[in-house]
Amino acid sequence: MADKLHFSLVAPEREVFSGEVDRVDAPGAEGDFGVLAGHAPFMTALREGKVTVVNGAETRVFDVQGGFADVTASGLIILAEHVVDAA
Repeated sequence: MADKLHFSLVAPEREVFSGEVDRVDAPGAEGDFGVLAGHAPFMTALREGKVTVVNGAETRVFDVQGGFADVTASGLIILAEHVVDAA
């Protein structure tokens, strides 16, 4: 089984999503990016757009408006200014 990425999506009022996933795609300020388990650490600002969370056959999409993404050895945390579940 492939490694999983720990991902947390946090809005000012609550944690919107937290779990082990296969991949996360997000709208970085300098372009879209994708994160898998074991990704090199980095931090970037986010622009308005969609965060796509893929886990096996399941895909969830969230609309975000600004914020920051932080990739560390322990996973990915997105601190968004505003989040709406796009489903």
